[in-house]
Amino acid sequence: MSRAERVVVLALDGVYPFELGIPSRILGAADGRYEVLTCTVDGRPVRTNADFTIGVEHGPEVLATADTVVIAPVSHERVTADLPDEVRAALALIRPDARIVSICTGAFVLAAAGLLDGRKATTHWRLAERFRRMFPQVALDPDVLFVDDGRILTSAGAASGVDVCLHIVRRDHGSRLANFVARCCVVPPFRDGGQAQYIEQPVPEPGATSTAGTRAWALERLGEPLTLADLAAHARMSLRTFARRFHDEVGLSPGRWLIQQRVGRARHLLESSDLSVDQIAGHVGFATGASLRQHLHAAIGVSPQVYRRTFRAAAR
Repeated sequence: MSRAERVVVLALDGVYPFELGIPSRILGAADGRYEVLTCTVDGRPVRTNADFTIGVEHGPEVLATADTVVIAPVSHERVTADLPDEVRAALALIRPDARIVSICTGAFVLAAAGLLDGRKATTHWRLAERFRRMFPQVALDPDVLFVDDGRILTSAGAASGVDVCLHIVRRDHGSRLANFVARCCVVPPFRDGGQAQYIEQPVPEPGATSTAGTRAWALERLGEPLTLADLAAHARMSLRTFARRFHDEVGLSPGRWLIQQRVGRARHLLESSDLSVDQIAGHVGFATGASLRQHLHAAIGVSPQVYRRTFRAAAR
């Protein structure tokens, strides 16, 4: 096995304890592929947004040794357009080739440092308008769980930190290891970055019929040409009622959700099988290999061949 990648998590004053622990919990479960360290801007303990203080083992000097730096979020009251001198000095230690990840309000820190200028990014949906006012030069997308912009990744609030860390494992080492980590941590193995942050009605009202059973039914039949009428008929709802309730529960239209599931299944098959692109397209319900290529490129910006080569190399 090659050298473990060093991940350094920066804890600032007012940090959220839950999100601070996510990189260590998720990346630390990746079979020794990552070494996770936590630091503060001066090596001293920091106050959390809860009723306790956290002590760390490292000061800002470890940022210069990091392959990946994670900026943990701070409470909403502490985000500003200007960085304290000690925070700016700590960020200046990060190597130009290091990957940088923010969770929730950590995006405010990156934006204040100028690291998100001209980039696409996200943060917690409740802070979107505040972020836009403070940083109009950033292309904010508040409707997604995370944004992978190459060297810099930003994620939304709380549990989306789990999603972006699993995405990093998947990008670095393939879906098999990412799925293993997810099982160890008892979390969903894959929530696409483009999934909606905020779902109006994730749990149906008492007495209302959920679309969950129909979603499970559809996942067992992705290779079939499923239509909205098929889904509504299975759920025993009218087309209009089913489409509305589906969107309320999932945050996506049934059609977009089906495409997302088919692309996810295709990605798994590209990584784990030797099936041709046309064969995979048939297995997941796309009419042709060209259709699979189009949807995969729209989702992640690469062709099936490039995706397969990249993740096969990562898995090796």
